[in-house]
Amino acid sequence: MASPDPAADPNRQPTYDRAPTSLIAAWNGRRRALVFAPDEALPPQDADLAALLSAVVPAGEELALPASTHARKRHEIRQELAGRSELAALNALLIAHLRKKRFPRHAPALFRRIWQEQGEALLAELSPRWLISSAITFGDHGETEEQRRVGLAMNMLFSLMKLYEFERLQSGYPADRAFPPRRRIGAELPLDMPGFSLVSGGLDINLLAQIWEMAQAEPVAGRIACHLLDRLNHDPRSLFRRMVLMRDALDARRVARSARVKTPPASP
Repeated sequence: MASPDPAADPNRQPTYDRAPTSLIAAWNGRRRALVFAPDEALPPQDADLAALLSAVVPAGEELALPASTHARKRHEIRQELAGRSELAALNALLIAHLRKKRFPRHAPALFRRIWQEQGEALLAELSPRWLISSAITFGDHGETEEQRRVGLAMNMLFSLMKLYEFERLQSGYPADRAFPPRRRIGAELPLDMPGFSLVSGGLDINLLAQIWEMAQAEPVAGRIACHLLDRLNHDPRSLFRRMVLMRDALDARRVARSARVKTPPASP
């Protein structure tokens, strides 16, 4: 017997009304280009990156008003990155422009040049937040298909991680504490996906291994991705660490149960 068509269910309610049209419209609304004042511009494509790396963003810079949207974003970034290098600030400003529908023509090439020539320095300087943003930017603006694939994979991984890790905090459990290995409820997964076996399932390993292997083969975007994946592997606050903890707890409980079964009762 054929499965019922969920679209025919009169009680079926969308999560987002009028999707995908409404979603695309909201997304595009957030992608309006940053506007330059007549005397403003990004540094040229052949900017001296070494000089920018050695210069420091000063604290306490004031924003002159009226200010263009470019100037406001630049000021916001420089406030956040005060004490960091001017190169870190330029990298962040380029990312802000490259997230928009329109941007200066040379911005993608300048962004890629920063990571080709000064990638190691920025890996040591930037916080994970800006490293993630940098890796993701290669998804749309990578020079090669390999760079774009790495960027898109990192975008999907870390975007979903941010959503589910935020939602999980509503459970009242800290991010480094796994749920106890008790009997779970029998509810179905979305889209009727088959269940996951905590003991024998390898979905977490398959997901990370595929991205990591792809990143190892790409020397620019992949270098950022490998650095982030290694940090994720050592961070105790992720779903992946919690899955391992739950798996270990379940294995320990099964071993203890098996030992009790094998132990003969004491003689009277």
